[in-house]
Amino acid sequence: MDLTILYRGPLASCDYDCPYCPFAKRRDSRDQLRADRAALERFTAWASEQREDRLSVLFTPWGEGLVRSWYRRALTELSRLPHIGRVAVQTNLSCRTDWLADADPAKLALWCTYHPGQTPYDRFLAKTHELADRSIRFSVGVVGLPDHLEHARRLRADLPEQVYLWINAAEGHGYTDEEADRWTALDPLFPYSRSPHRSAGLPCRTGESVISVDGEGTVRRCHFVRAELGNLYDGSYRRALAPRACPLAVCDCHIGYVHLETLPLYDVFAGGVLERIPAGIRPAGPTPGGKPPRVSA
Repeated sequence: MDLTILYRGPLASCDYDCPYCPFAKRRDSRDQLRADRAALERFTAWASEQREDRLSVLFTPWGEGLVRSWYRRALTELSRLPHIGRVAVQTNLSCRTDWLADADPAKLALWCTYHPGQTPYDRFLAKTHELADRSIRFSVGVVGLPDHLEHARRLRADLPEQVYLWINAAEGHGYTDEEADRWTALDPLFPYSRSPHRSAGLPCRTGESVISVDGEGTVRRCHFVRAELGNLYDGSYRRALAPRACPLAVCDCHIGYVHLETLPLYDVFAGGVLERIPAGIRPAGPTPGGKPPRVSA
């Protein structure tokens, strides 16, 4: 079967201090980092040994993973395996990019977020062009706060032409139609992020072909439903894989609602669900900045 895994280990430290993030400038102790490394290496070893399923993996750490060597190594190693369809990670792109030379660009992808005020704009932009020059698949996004709008407009103008710029609705922030139109002009898919999606009782791929795994191997249907389905390492989770309806009232995070069967997002992001790249976006490659890609909402 094709199985998508969202992995989130105990790592909770980040090198940024975004005011909208609870993990800003949080530091993990040496013991915590050691535990995170051991957990990730155990998961990578398990994924490497699988032959029953075709796996796709998205790393969704609370903190910033790519500043840690073990995350870079895991992505590189998994990208080289024939039974891995895609391996991706959410990142602020503060890490260097030379390690990507050892990865398979056909398998590895990055979901990058630009945080204005946390890093020099030119430094972040230069790294996106480095990714494009290395033919790495990636998307770039911004949190849709009012004071981020001009930053997002500048980013759209300067990004490589083929790169999709997504906008995440800020948590707890409502948008007037006029405000939403401004963001939609940058990201035609922003309407999907603007408001939480009703999900109670609706069919979702999580728990069947998509699962969430923590550092101890506990398997849940997704990051937002706490009920356990079993453990990855003893195989007990497999008996629980089945179609099931969502038990929550709403789903307001892209990594959750993208899997709702009532939304067309598997078609919209066909071939790029994990890295948040819509279908039809050309492969990355060296290009100058230019017009935004055409994306059908």
